[in-house]
Amino acid sequence: MQTIPRITVEVPVLKIGSTPSDYEELGSYVHGLRKRQGLHMTLLHIGVLEDFSRDIAEWTKGNTSTADAIQRTVAWLPELPILGGFSGQAERLVVLGGGSVYGLEVEVPQQVRDFQVFLVQALRELLDGLLVDNVDDFILSSRALGFRYPRWKPHIAVGRPKTRGGGAWEIAPLAIDFGASRIRNRQFLPAIDAG
Repeated sequence: MQTIPRITVEVPVLKIGSTPSDYEELGSYVHGLRKRQGLHMTLLHIGVLEDFSRDIAEWTKGNTSTADAIQRTVAWLPELPILGGFSGQAERLVVLGGGSVYGLEVEVPQQVRDFQVFLVQALRELLDGLLVDNVDDFILSSRALGFRYPRWKPHIAVGRPKTRGGGAWEIAPLAIDFGASRIRNRQFLPAIDAG
């Protein structure tokens, strides 16, 4: 049985560095450097929709069903506003995911941080409407959402560290251009019941 991929709100990377070799040089720090095509920065992670809805049903002790959580979330996602394209810069590689992934730490304009805060607030409102109490506790404990830290750290995952326990590495500054925000794997969302 095929599971639905993770749903996120993200911005695609359109350009990184001034030449292709600027990005490829990161291969000296990283195993399996990810292809530049497909690089993105996640603004809000929802996770696998079935897992997210199950977390809600368990948290509300069944007062919100998994079916209702899915329907309301699928209706909510396309109504989120779109963030226009922007530019950022990276000067450090940082360890993510408990040490299993290296990411470029990205300096982003304030409006991007404001937009991400807006997305989290919109998520809180969705959860409140789904009868989730202690919304912030739910966000930090939901397995689907996967929030490990209360504060968002803008980053682009680029590969696995070559050395275990590797810390942050200073790198030559990389200019990064991002496209407009989008819902990743939107095509896999189920149709919503109009009735």
